[in-house]
Amino acid sequence: MPAFWSEPDWDEHERVEVVHDRASGLTAIIALHSTHLGPAAGGTRFWHYEDPAKGMRDALRLSRGMSYKNAMAGLPIGGGKAVVLLDKDRTKTEAMLHAFGDAVEALDGRYVTAEDVGATEADMVAIHTRTEHVCGLPADEGDAGGDPGPFTAMGIYHGIKAAVAHKLGTESMKGVRIALQGCGSVGGGVARLLAKDGAQLTVADIDDKRAAAMAQELGGTAVAADQIMGVACDVFSPNALGAILDEEGIARLDCAVVAGGANNQLARPHHGQQLHDRGILYAPDYVINAGGIINVSYEYLCRREGTPCDINEVRKRIARIPGRLGEIWSESDASGKPSNEVADAMAQALIGR
Repeated sequence: MPAFWSEPDWDEHERVEVVHDRASGLTAIIALHSTHLGPAAGGTRFWHYEDPAKGMRDALRLSRGMSYKNAMAGLPIGGGKAVVLLDKDRTKTEAMLHAFGDAVEALDGRYVTAEDVGATEADMVAIHTRTEHVCGLPADEGDAGGDPGPFTAMGIYHGIKAAVAHKLGTESMKGVRIALQGCGSVGGGVARLLAKDGAQLTVADIDDKRAAAMAQELGGTAVAADQIMGVACDVFSPNALGAILDEEGIARLDCAVVAGGANNQLARPHHGQQLHDRGILYAPDYVINAGGIINVSYEYLCRREGTPCDINEVRKRIARIPGRLGEIWSESDASGKPSNEVADAMAQALIGR
């Protein structure tokens, strides 16, 4: 029996492939969780793992999350994810990108790739030379596509405002205290949108200089990366890597809301119950952070069908994220179940699980 079948994140995935290309040095994992609603779509993460088993775990968890994310966003696509295992120097060559494109092409449209951590638009262009099944390609002004980060940030911003309204009973962000973890493309975009609304920001990043620069730009405060989860605030917004909400992390929180863009924020599903027991409103990550996939999947579908790809349609679809979160929180309030369990049940029904 394959070792990954014993992984706690194995969820009857339809297909899991380990790809090795000796000539280029590529080693990758492509995990297709569900194609019930359409081709499995999800980004490719380029990362170095000291333990390759953690790469498999990421591929399994992230692909399942994409199934749920795409279903809850109302997209006609399934869920998949790929992980490219880089060496310690994070070497990434054109030959590796081409070999990965060949591996995607061999799946004959069952998997559509896009950007994720460690990937760029240029990488997608290189992969696209070997396969059509790529989204997030450079876009003309007014068209969908390109860097998904700003669209992910837009959805998170709308979701945070919805969470503040639901939990704190105010439509205004003025003076709302936000502790934001991660100042990259997504976290930085969220911070700038919130700052325009008058939110009071405390930011942190693994790169202290980047956090300090953002705090100075937006009139906020920067703290060390290992301090941000303990900052007293109204909203804690995780926008870096996932699995930070475990027993220790949840115990450190001093907030009313957790709402951010990081994937797989809960270390394990039962940690959603711990947040619920503490009275902390949780925005399920794959619902609030769907803006990026809404953008690039729309680009891919329009390109495949030969139809116009108006960015305003993407904005309309992203603006529906607060309504979906509201449905989840209302059901959670009525049933007493934590919001992650409510969201999972909704997503599973949509993908026939």
